[in-house]
Amino acid sequence: MSAISSPGLASGIDIKSIVSQLVALERAPLQPLQRQATTFQSKISILSTIKSSIDNLGTLAAKLGDPASWSGFNATSGNAAEVAVSATSTATAGRFSLSVASLASSQSAASGVLNTASGLGTGTLSFSVAGGAVKDIEILAGEDSPAAIAAKINSSDVGVTATVLKDASGERIIMRGKETGAANTFTVAVTGGNADGLQKLAFGGGAVGGMTQAQPAANAQFSIDGVDLESATNQLSDTVPGLTLTLKKPTTAAVDINISADTEGMKKNIQAFVDAYNSISTLLTTATAYNETTKTAGSLQGDSTAVGLQNALRGMMRSVTGNGSFTRLADIGIVAAQNGTLEVKADKLTAAMENLSAVRNLFTSEDGDATTIGFGLKVKAFADGIAGTAGALSARTDSLKQAVTRNGKEQERVNDRAARAEVRYLAQYNAMDAAVGRLSSLGAFVNQQVAMWNKSTG
Repeated sequence: MSAISSPGLASGIDIKSIVSQLVALERAPLQPLQRQATTFQSKISILSTIKSSIDNLGTLAAKLGDPASWSGFNATSGNAAEVAVSATSTATAGRFSLSVASLASSQSAASGVLNTASGLGTGTLSFSVAGGAVKDIEILAGEDSPAAIAAKINSSDVGVTATVLKDASGERIIMRGKETGAANTFTVAVTGGNADGLQKLAFGGGAVGGMTQAQPAANAQFSIDGVDLESATNQLSDTVPGLTLTLKKPTTAAVDINISADTEGMKKNIQAFVDAYNSISTLLTTATAYNETTKTAGSLQGDSTAVGLQNALRGMMRSVTGNGSFTRLADIGIVAAQNGTLEVKADKLTAAMENLSAVRNLFTSEDGDATTIGFGLKVKAFADGIAGTAGALSARTDSLKQAVTRNGKEQERVNDRAARAEVRYLAQYNAMDAAVGRLSSLGAFVNQQVAMWNKSTG
């Protein structure tokens, strides 16, 4: 059976309260340690955000440093309903007119009404497209209706599709070649079947009593700047290098096609880079500043890594490239504001884009050393260095994480000392309480003896 302990019972002193206050004093160093740990974690968090932002800036800088990003073209059609156009990076700036006389078409043929009442008969449909290999489809009497025959054709690779038409007179089958172009004619030879059934699907090759041509296979007929051309398809992917032209219908008038550099897309890339830089600049300014209104310091105020990064970025934005008509960002309208961010002067950038090769060189030039190469390459290299595993941000973060670990161990030591002190204080005060108890008992005994002696002598 465990003993019941009542500290202070003998002396009347509130030993628990005294010990609790003494232990609280032992734990007092925890408060500054906990505040310090919170500060460390806050710095680690903001550094992580800065690192992510630097990585994003590096990605956008790399895009500007890639010559391919400056090779985009826009292609426009004067009548997209008749001729659609798109461009790739291999296009060349220019202009031409295109007229479409007729579109490319695939061959189609229609059967007469099929005698489904007596059955189409058993036989074989043999297909050949553009004089190529013959491919057979077996038809079974009593099983294959016109719809079933069309399904067999459509699920095969004979190069022809089929559709069933039905009206008051009965059912017909229409076949169409899958590919357009004059060369892509098809033939259908029929072996077996009934004269009023399967044999009505014969076509071409001297077949008699079979399908009749509904539409011939034909090439598209068109002209570019008066030069007559033709194509087996209505999508022209190699007629003009770097362009895909889609012929949609014969033109009512010549359609103007314009190809120009995609300067708007390039401006968007520049603006995205500036926005990413401004985000980092604002973040660093806030994190390293002291707010006079709230009397609070930023998480990284006085942090040499953050301050050094801010100064390095600002200095880089004022640096120069090695050569070219434009050597500074300000030359193309990217200027520094008073708060340390960058601002794009739209009019100046638009004017600079008239000399596209010089703007491209400002970002992509590989001439010179790390400080004078193009801004895209320069900022990308800087971002990789500062945010990489061996960079200053990673080193500072690792240092803070180590400080958090040391702080945690110090908190453990304070708690251990407090726990041991609590045991010690309780033992000491309990011993005192026991001694007081013994003295009280002795006093009571003495008083009892004196009282008895006085009674006996009285």
